Amino acid sequence: MYRFLLTPRWVALHVVVLLVIPAFVLLGRWQFGRFEEKSASSDLVTANLSADPVPLDFARPVTDRDRYRAVTVSGSYDAAHELLVRRRPQNGQTGFYVLTPLVVGDGRAVLVNRGWVKAGATADTPPEVPPAPTGPVQVTGRLRLSETEESTGIRDRQGLPQGQILLIDVPSLQKRLPYRLFGGYVELTAQQPPSSPAPEPVPPPDVSSGGGLNFAYGVQWWLFIAVAIGGWLMLIRREVADRRAAAASQDPSPVGSGD
Repeated sequence: MYRFLLTPRWVALHVVVLLVIPAFVLLGRWQFGRFEEKSASSDLVTANLSADPVPLDFARPVTDRDRYRAVTVSGSYDAAHELLVRRRPQNGQTGFYVLTPLVVGDGRAVLVNRGWVKAGATADTPPEVPPAPTGPVQVTGRLRLSETEESTGIRDRQGLPQGQILLIDVPSLQKRLPYRLFGGYVELTAQQPPSSPAPEPVPPPDVSSGGGLNFAYGVQWWLFIAVAIGGWLMLIRREVADRRAAAASQDPSPVGSGD
């Protein structure tokens, strides 16, 4: 009754199922791994956002564990070297980040993202940018890592209008500034004394979801394993039932004894 399982058509089906099962196992494990990575990253960012601000340490290299760490730094803005970072969405609109160097003395400075401004009426219209305050200020903000094409998905290019950039790439910007830059940059959250008008503050990152979607996808892939095995067994049972029904219909009817 089960010899049909060795026919070419069924052997091909067995091979497909045996290939699909480990593939789904690996895909599920990959999603669970991403869940763990994102959950750990979310926990780190949450802890950094809630921690008390610490003075910015120019002597210590910025690392991935410093993302969104609250820091303070004092100095004076260098408005002459201010830059606008293109293609930055906020409030459902595309605009610019206002990136202004904060000179702290001793030939050192840190780039400060003072906030967001909406784009002009056309691509060639310069946006309206509130001026940076003059004189000493104390900045509190979130520490961010230098951007790359890989970390942002933004492809850098040349030929932009004067004073505009696509990436906050600190090593690249270092070449065009007359002081030594800190390895990351600061996303402004507060400033003393405050300035008005000022660019719109950049909102904090949304860390509520963590890796929840990846966990759900992992469960989904492993459920597909049960679906594949269940479907495979169901097809076998159906084939057996069909063959038994066909065999029963071909059996001769019992013949009674005659005179």
